[in-house]
Amino acid sequence: MTTIRIGTRGSSLALAQANWVKRQIQNQYPETSVELVVIKTSGDRFVDAAIQAMGGKGVFTKEIEEALLRREIDVAVHSMKDLPTDLAPGLVIAAVPHREDPRDVLISRGRAGLSGLQSGATIGTGSLRRQAQLRHYRADLSLVPIRGNVDTRLKKLDAGEVDALVMAAAGLKRLGREDRITEYIAPEICVSAVAQGALALEAREDEAQRGRLSFLHHDATFAEVTAERSFLKRLGGGCHVPVGARAYVEGDYLRMKGVVACPDGSALCGGATSGSIADAAQLGEQLAEQLLRDGADKILAIS
Repeated sequence: MTTIRIGTRGSSLALAQANWVKRQIQNQYPETSVELVVIKTSGDRFVDAAIQAMGGKGVFTKEIEEALLRREIDVAVHSMKDLPTDLAPGLVIAAVPHREDPRDVLISRGRAGLSGLQSGATIGTGSLRRQAQLRHYRADLSLVPIRGNVDTRLKKLDAGEVDALVMAAAGLKRLGREDRITEYIAPEICVSAVAQGALALEAREDEAQRGRLSFLHHDATFAEVTAERSFLKRLGGGCHVPVGARAYVEGDYLRMKGVVACPDGSALCGGATSGSIADAAQLGEQLAEQLLRDGADKILAIS
């Protein structure tokens, strides 16, 4: 019997994502045995440190990629937003499944929406991107860093440590916690993270896993995240810079918006573009170039 070993982080969300992939593979290939291999990453070990201080993107993926290269696992399941735009040599993205809801959401103790929060209310988020855009929208709110998995953050909210949280809709939905959502934040206020809501199935480039996993690949999602990751790569951004991007596929057409913001929210540079999904990578790069001409270069220089 063929065995496929799936590498994953051990958080409840990561396990939910990996178990979903496991079920899909088992349904597609009933004769195949699928095992989960839990790998602790730097981001999991140092839960009190800011992601930016640990090196930004890659802190949740590096150890899993190393296990893949050592042939201890056959497939890695990542939240694609955690995956650096440049993959480790010898690895490829074998499939990108259909994207879950990419929006940011507000969860508040009093069920007040973003516009209804009192001046001075504390909002917990570990994302510089969210902090910067929310400060730009409402400078009177207090944005405080918060780390931990979904349940840990919700417990901190319920204990009164913060008045509200901003989190990803995708994670809450995958964990069945959608009922906690107070408000979906409009992209005009907060553009989501590059590839938010999307999974990346990573494999070694010298093997046939891409063909085996092709049934999970979703072309529209792949075009969206290709445009967004191209945008981020051209800007040279990661967790150190508040960058947001969201592409939308409609048939053979792709439209996209992107934003670069000062960490303190004092300045924000945004723009939009559109074109054929066949040109997804070029569209992302072109939008980045447009923003750089419009002043994003100055924001990036001081971030």
